[in-house]
Amino acid sequence: MTDDLTLSIDLGTSSVRAALVDRRGTIRSLASRGFVQTVPRFGWAEQSATAWWQATEAAIGEVMQAAAAPVVAVCACGQMHGTVLVDARGELASDRVLLWNDKRAAPQVEAWEGAHPFTSHAETTANPATPAWPGFKLAWLRAHAPEEMARAAAVLTPKDFINLQLTGVAATDWSEASASFMADSRTGRWSDEVVASLGLRRDLLPRILDASAVIGHVTAQAARATGLPAGIPVLAGGGDLPVALIGSGVAAPGLGSDIAGTSAIATLVRTAPLLDPAVANVALPGGLWGAFTLVDAGGDAIRWAARAIGDGVPESAIEAAAAGSDGLFFLPFLSGERMPPARNSRAQFFGLTTSHGTAEMNRAVLEGIAFALHRQFEPIARLGGRPERFVAAGGGGRSDLWLRIKASVYGVPILVPRVLETGVVGCAILCRQALGEGRLPDLMGRMTAIEREVQPVPEWADRYARMLPVYSHIVEAMRPLYAELDGLER
Repeated sequence: MTDDLTLSIDLGTSSVRAALVDRRGTIRSLASRGFVQTVPRFGWAEQSATAWWQATEAAIGEVMQAAAAPVVAVCACGQMHGTVLVDARGELASDRVLLWNDKRAAPQVEAWEGAHPFTSHAETTANPATPAWPGFKLAWLRAHAPEEMARAAAVLTPKDFINLQLTGVAATDWSEASASFMADSRTGRWSDEVVASLGLRRDLLPRILDASAVIGHVTAQAARATGLPAGIPVLAGGGDLPVALIGSGVAAPGLGSDIAGTSAIATLVRTAPLLDPAVANVALPGGLWGAFTLVDAGGDAIRWAARAIGDGVPESAIEAAAAGSDGLFFLPFLSGERMPPARNSRAQFFGLTTSHGTAEMNRAVLEGIAFALHRQFEPIARLGGRPERFVAAGGGGRSDLWLRIKASVYGVPILVPRVLETGVVGCAILCRQALGEGRLPDLMGRMTAIEREVQPVPEWADRYARMLPVYSHIVEAMRPLYAELDGLER
């Protein structure tokens, strides 16, 4: 086989990354462009779809200038659950996109839940009702932005919108559809019954394809804008979580994943969804499922701490602070919580004294995210089994301190892949599958590798085990106060 490259596009919440990857999974060149997230009020989160495409054009153009071999296929993954409305000409019906961490649809969720107990829809949706899912965002838009909904001919997810710009084709993939609250987990198709119960138009929903299916080819217009060769295939791709699991080698039942990006996500790979009102599920390329939970403000909380507490605190100083941060707790709910019962949760420090400084506060943020993930993962572990190891992915995998904190909180080792840009590698794997170069498991074996293992620190683990019940008590004790805070903001 000749040496050639594939283009991966990973559209995150803070930036887009474009990368050329060879058939061994090595990133030959990578470029990134950032964009802003707008928060008009607590619990709301929006971005501009136009800004996504402008950043993607620039990132692709940069890596294409460095292309040392032919580029033969394109695959994108991206932040999930966003609702991009496009009209019949493929143009934006609204440039405003409600993001995965947007919770303005909470009233629509509560109204729907009142009429539809979890057991009545669990086997179909494979998920509890939450404001994250596109189905409820569309219900909010129908009520509050009827003109935009009237102009819309299709609703796409963020990476689907990038694919539309590249190919002119509107389509989605099963991973995105499975976490939309509008599809039937048993059939892999849209559920007319659920769509009708949400009061939505069935004709808004695009066709569903496998992640490695070719949806179209790079148009002449897209080629001029990006430097890509016209006519090369573009895959359906997938959500960033499912594709990152592929790119980190986590695609066998019983394996665990710890992804730290803008959010922080813990996942257990399974052969079928885990049906429980405290557990979210997403379909993975290859036919498996991921039962997952997340803290909406994972990496976001760390960036917030750098701004609010003080930038420039070296990791060595944070590590020098005592495990447990001298009794200081941090609840990381800067964006609320996705899952009930307290979607309107707020973040806070608890236990702050005059002895605490910036090092302890920064360490408490790292520990608080780990505590939250561990606590929220408990229903998954209890019902589906506890992984013997987690595999790290995302930018948080670069922090040795945070990895050791999480391993000590979880009580199991964390494996670190050779390449932490696992979404990029996952897209490259799907490209090779589409090009007929092997089965998914074989390609994962060839293109992913574990570089090292991070073990729990025994004395930290002992300290954290004593703190976890206190952390849970604080979380429960604070919940009655959030409605009072909501009242103050009106």
